[in-house]
Amino acid sequence: MNPFLFYFELGLNHVLDPKGLDHFYFLIVLTVPFTLFRWRSLLILVSLFTLGHTLSLWVAYEGWVRLPDAWIEFLIPITILATCLPLLFAKHPQKAAMRNPQWTGMLTVLFGLIHGLGFARYFKQIILEEDAYSGLLSFALGVETAQLIVVVMVLLVSYLFTNLLRVSPKKWLLLVGAIIATLAAEMSISNWPL
Repeated sequence: MNPFLFYFELGLNHVLDPKGLDHFYFLIVLTVPFTLFRWRSLLILVSLFTLGHTLSLWVAYEGWVRLPDAWIEFLIPITILATCLPLLFAKHPQKAAMRNPQWTGMLTVLFGLIHGLGFARYFKQIILEEDAYSGLLSFALGVETAQLIVVVMVLLVSYLFTNLLRVSPKKWLLLVGAIIATLAAEMSISNWPL
């Protein structure tokens, strides 16, 4: 198999794998406050997440960072919970992410770094040395493509609920935030590192 396609498919499957729902949950809560008309701002955040994810794979591959897996597996659902907070508590959750775009962008990169470290050990085991950088790039393109698929699905479902079924946007965000926060809390409890 072509190495580009192999790592691209690996990136796609990393996001779309039903067994690894943490990435999917994060993308849902990142996307749901946005509308189809604010897709550019959302695309920037999704790409910043991919950037953080890719950077952590790179530094882990180079051996520059090594954190205990138990802590990474615990921190991943914590990032999801933190992303749920504006949905649950902000007066205007749809505006919360854009009030301070630099802060939101920095947090998104940080959360991408943490999520990437969760996959770094496995990635380091399977990547061939001669494919290290090109494989990392094609993996990142696969991750970004899969994330865009999820984002489009979430935007369409949100449009269906808020525009066609006439669920109030605030109630929709609260419902989604509460469901994902509950699932993330269960994940963090089951991954408690101590």
